[in-house]
Amino acid sequence: MDGGYAMEEKVLIIIPAYNEEESILSTYSTILEYNKTHTRQLTTIVINDGSTDSTENILVKNKIPHIKLIHNLGIGGAVQTGYKYAYEHGYDIAIQFDGDGQHDIHFVDDLVDPIVNKRANMTIGSRFVEGSTSEFKSTKARQMGIRMISGFIKIFTNVKLYDVTSGFRAIDRTLIQEFSMNYPTEYPEPISTTNVLKHGKKVIEVPVKMNERQGGVSSIHSWKNVYYMINVLMSIINIGIWRD
Repeated sequence: MDGGYAMEEKVLIIIPAYNEEESILSTYSTILEYNKTHTRQLTTIVINDGSTDSTENILVKNKIPHIKLIHNLGIGGAVQTGYKYAYEHGYDIAIQFDGDGQHDIHFVDDLVDPIVNKRANMTIGSRFVEGSTSEFKSTKARQMGIRMISGFIKIFTNVKLYDVTSGFRAIDRTLIQEFSMNYPTEYPEPISTTNVLKHGKKVIEVPVKMNERQGGVSSIHSWKNVYYMINVLMSIINIGIWRD
């Protein structure tokens, strides 16, 4: 089966990985399986973000393309490393894809098509829009936080998005260039999305299915939730005021 997008489009899957020894190989394997049934071949780069477990050994042993970061930069720094790689190697579309098994590779075409058809500069895989078959919705507390962030983004951009912390996202060449130079190190998904909208770029949510983590630890720990919420909301306010 072919995803139907133009042959000239070069698509890169960026997988930020921190201590993902339990799931990184199976995640990469799903991409290889995808390539067997699609004309468009997805290229993958794993960003090993200073893992202290066996992630690096697994990447080397299985010859998985990757960049090893000596120090842990966090999700923002790791993903930006991937965007720098995408820009320097001439990719047209970059897709952020978790290494923990949460994201389903079969929805890549749904993310890519609106960009190829020039209907969006960024697409976000969403569990909360009509058409999503995702049974995994995160915890009730986190869903409440997502709704609050969504409301603040709507206030300052006049655009309503629902899964604003989703790390399953695709961007076009113009945003690859922008993100390679300027990308938030903290709260990267909602903050970068707000910036994109304030710059007048088009963002579309597409329904996807997500799974629970296969292993590893979430980058947002429960004890940090209140701190996370206060700071991400303040950051959105600052962007909104500064851009206006």
